[in-house]
Amino acid sequence: MKKYSKVSVPVMILGLMSVLFFGCEREVSDDVEFATFFKNGEVFIDGFSAGLDYFPFVDAGADPEAFSVVTDDVFEGSSAMRFDVPSFGNGFVGATFNTTVARDLSGFDALTFYAKASQAATIDAIGFGISGETGNKFQVTKNGLEVSTNWKKYILPIPDPSKLINETGLFWLAEGASAPGGEGGYVLWFDNIQFERLGTVAQPQPKIFNGEDLSEQSFTGSTINVTGLTQTFNTASGENVTVNVAPSYYQFMSSDVDVARVSERGEISIVGVGQAEITALLGGVSAQGSLTLDVTGNFQGAETPPSRDPDDVISIFSDAYTNVNALNFAVFNDQNVQISTQTFGGDQIANYDNLSFVGLGWDGTVDVSNMTHLHIDVQLKDPASASLIVELIDFGADNSDGGGDDTGGGSVVTSNLSLGDWVGIDIPLDAFTQATGGGFAGSPNQNNIARVVLVSNGGSFAVDNIYFYRN
Repeated sequence: MKKYSKVSVPVMILGLMSVLFFGCEREVSDDVEFATFFKNGEVFIDGFSAGLDYFPFVDAGADPEAFSVVTDDVFEGSSAMRFDVPSFGNGFVGATFNTTVARDLSGFDALTFYAKASQAATIDAIGFGISGETGNKFQVTKNGLEVSTNWKKYILPIPDPSKLINETGLFWLAEGASAPGGEGGYVLWFDNIQFERLGTVAQPQPKIFNGEDLSEQSFTGSTINVTGLTQTFNTASGENVTVNVAPSYYQFMSSDVDVARVSERGEISIVGVGQAEITALLGGVSAQGSLTLDVTGNFQGAETPPSRDPDDVISIFSDAYTNVNALNFAVFNDQNVQISTQTFGGDQIANYDNLSFVGLGWDGTVDVSNMTHLHIDVQLKDPASASLIVELIDFGADNSDGGGDDTGGGSVVTSNLSLGDWVGIDIPLDAFTQATGGGFAGSPNQNNIARVVLVSNGGSFAVDNIYFYRN
């Protein structure tokens, strides 16, 4: 077994051997079987299967020494996988197990494994399909897998087995504590990891856009990604298992390709004026959810592109500056808000429709105590009477989410908005004092701002260029 410092899978170049016939020509018999990839579903059963290797996510901060093969605590047989999940601040467990010889997994319907932990725990993400050869084309992810202190068999269904005829990414996981006091400092074990044909994985329920039928105004030249891609199956135990699915499993369709077209990777390109509905199939089953696009013409972006000195800016979301790490456009939100992003000529904007509240978050916090203002470009889309409050929240003295010491305050920007127009809003940082629906009634601590929150009464907005700056 080898350990590597990067998530890079060796590329296998498979050559076809030619056969030279001398003296006469011969036809290929109908009985000839052409070479295919190995139809081997084993991943780890008393050891690594043929060609399997371990690639920790070192570049992302994973502990490469957290994994081992042990013989003292197994489900059955002679050995099992062990992961020592570090405590907060000491990295995390993250790795992919890939084979150097591609597999044909089309004859199986699920990845199965036995797992247990030294304490009840929830694994952040686990699955298969992380593959350098395909660019994770057929990645499957199960979030929030609950494990106990007893061995249990788990089933991760394959969304469409017919797609997996040349796969190298057989297993992966990522787990760790994201905050002080979070889940860490415990042990995970896995055994009998394999792809199986159970024959009891049934009742597929694919979704796009989380099963919602959405409508959105758009513009020619823009792109939108299909989001909320999931597949749910019922298993023999009666349990419904839902996994997040890569776009390439789906067959996307547009009702009018002269208006919108969808790539295999789920990117919608807006090419003309009119209306188009985006739908999908997965394994021949219609996916719940759709997106109806009303394309009215060319997009008009924020009127004044940012031109401030980058040294005077801390950017949350802007294509003109370097942004915070791992921006999440909705780290929390009301379930009725519709969230999407669009890109126009390299400029990304975020859309919030039917907005009550949404929080933008990122890794860590930002110290804006040397800044003077928050800038945000806003386009009010509907209705003209919609209200908007911008709020800032800090992480408090413990520098972590929650804990009872977070503070925040808001500032009303409604009076500055104009229906259908982009308006640049500049809010002095000492103006964030208003109480909001989130229950915060005081000014936030400017040395560890962690959230920018938008609060409304059901309005629809496009936003761009959210950044702190000093005059």
